[in-house]
Amino acid sequence: MVGVICPDVCTVCGRRLVDSEEIICLDCLLHMPVTGIHGGGLTRLHERVASTRYYVDRAASLMWYYRDSDYARLIHDAKYNNRPKVARYLAGMMARELIGYGFFDDIDVIIPIPLHFTKMLSRGYNQAQVIADAVSAVTGIEVRDNIICRHAHSTQTRKGIAARDANARESYAIERPDELDGKHILLVDDVMTTGATLRACLDLIASHCKSPRLSILTLAAAQMQ
Repeated sequence: MVGVICPDVCTVCGRRLVDSEEIICLDCLLHMPVTGIHGGGLTRLHERVASTRYYVDRAASLMWYYRDSDYARLIHDAKYNNRPKVARYLAGMMARELIGYGFFDDIDVIIPIPLHFTKMLSRGYNQAQVIADAVSAVTGIEVRDNIICRHAHSTQTRKGIAARDANARESYAIERPDELDGKHILLVDDVMTTGATLRACLDLIASHCKSPRLSILTLAAAQMQ
């Protein structure tokens, strides 16, 4: 009865979903701007987080993010509109696809990019944690919380690359780094824009842990001009 009064609709186009559909209709799913990047070899994602301080083994994102695209609603709803189930659904779908490419082979631990507790209180959940848990449910890989957010940094949206880097570097710290020594660590976030947040956390692990291997996974990557 609830479904009749308030039917589930596609997050992208708003069309009513049929019984076999969830979150996104089949037509929108077929036309999703997928990256086709499954972590093998040097990719545009590797280049965005490249540093002389560490090496990124694998990097993958489900889809390209365009701010004015209807598909941006998927990320916006997952992040701001109290719909963690959107992130959970997309992350599970991505994980099941990446398993076939061997993306998760020999990864030891998943670490989501953390939120400051004030943002957690206002939002109710950390979308990166939701993504990490969904990937873990598919792969069986343990999720850990060794990276913490020390203070609520200001929004990155309108900052340049240098300002984003400085903002991110000041925001994060690592706990119990010895637990990550020699581990293959998968850092997980919702969207990679300039890569500043991921670079800050990758550098943190590389600086405090012995011989870590590093990989990254995001639901979306902003299409840079």
